[in-house]
Amino acid sequence: MTHWEMQNLVAGRLTDAPQRAGIHDKYSGELIGSMPLATDEQWETAIVSAVKAFESYRHFSAERRAGILQALYDGIAARQDEFVRLIVAEAGKPLGYARSEVRRALDNLSTGIRATLDYAGRMVPMDYLNGKGKTAYTLRVPYGPVLGISPFNFPLNLALHKIIPAVATGSPVLIKPAPQTPLTMGLVARILADAGVPAGLIQILFGTNDQAERAVRDRRFAVLSFTGSDRVGWYLKRISPARKVFLEMGGNAAAVVDHTADMERAAKKLAYGAFLYAGQICISVQRIYVMHNVFDAFVERFLAETERLQTGDPSDEKTTAGPMISAAELSRIDQWVKNAVNEGARVLTGGKMLDASHHLYAPTVLTGTHPGMEVLDNEAFAPVVNILPVDDMDAAITEVNRSRYGLQAALYSDSYENVRQFIRKVEVGGVIINDIPGFRIDGMPYGGVKDSGLGREGGRWALDEYTQPKLVVLS
Repeated sequence: MTHWEMQNLVAGRLTDAPQRAGIHDKYSGELIGSMPLATDEQWETAIVSAVKAFESYRHFSAERRAGILQALYDGIAARQDEFVRLIVAEAGKPLGYARSEVRRALDNLSTGIRATLDYAGRMVPMDYLNGKGKTAYTLRVPYGPVLGISPFNFPLNLALHKIIPAVATGSPVLIKPAPQTPLTMGLVARILADAGVPAGLIQILFGTNDQAERAVRDRRFAVLSFTGSDRVGWYLKRISPARKVFLEMGGNAAAVVDHTADMERAAKKLAYGAFLYAGQICISVQRIYVMHNVFDAFVERFLAETERLQTGDPSDEKTTAGPMISAAELSRIDQWVKNAVNEGARVLTGGKMLDASHHLYAPTVLTGTHPGMEVLDNEAFAPVVNILPVDDMDAAITEVNRSRYGLQAALYSDSYENVRQFIRKVEVGGVIINDIPGFRIDGMPYGGVKDSGLGREGGRWALDEYTQPKLVVLS
């Protein structure tokens, strides 16, 4: 096993600190590396460097900004295999899905490079009243330095969703990786240092939650971009003085299967979407509502597809559902399922720990769950799915919308009327037809409503979040 000893990136230099935190393989428990716990002085140096960098970097040409993203692309592309191994080890992500994350990261950067070169304001119609004969347009100008707090489940690509729009718009960015998976961004820090990226432009610090909270409260950051739980995200919004707060906070994604759907396809896709990476994805399938007249047939197919999925060592090519991120998360979901059963839910398969030493929980299918149960109302972030019958499309949409979350939802149907009704009435940021709610490409506008967050990631939509319009009127 490779041992990764990473460093923080502060003011353009790789730096150590008096204390280091060990990082362990999420399946084997083996120590695989460490990161230095940045000191308060290093945090202050980083913030000062970001503020200073903004004064010059905001005026860099689009070509120069795109060149910085290209250097990051080239560095990651040259070390793809190492990134895959690292993500499998520190995030417990199945091998095939880790490869997918690295490929997506490169596509994300390519999309960002194109957006950087194409991004501009717009003409403003003004040839009337006092505006007759004048020309007006907007420039897009950055708010200022960005604080990005990224999660454990996509340690490379979700951090890039903060770095790319910042660089593209001329905004210095400081990334605080998740404590469970900091090594991936440590490798990014090496690439950036080797590429000679301007000091203060992109900085990566591994620190404590207290240090991160102090940074959130710091008025020198103009933008806060957070990905994580809704509980933490809304708290950070309350305490942040940043002019722009961007939150992506997941949900409990729902899918509806009506009587016209291709049952085989729906069952296969939804089982994969529920249990991939042990359900530790913001848009994992957590709730499935099936028309009552096809409910039994769908459940039979879904259980058969679930049994075909392999749970175990994430380094095995055949594994779909690997370990939970920690023993604490394993215990939490086990208790949630037990609570649901005690309150009347039925376990159709799974419902137990498979191997506590490897943080493995069995892919679990529940029915008979109802509002008030944690497994239905909250974000499970685990290999657990609820399948429930509904009478018609109106009832299905009511159940989808009952959630306090609204990230993405899916409908499997060949009925034009049902599709039209679902698109119009469902309360989510993204509607997916005949695919899983977990569908995503990195250039699309991605984000939610209600407790799922504020703002959109992806392509030029993300650039809009990091900038504001400046109006120019020419007489």
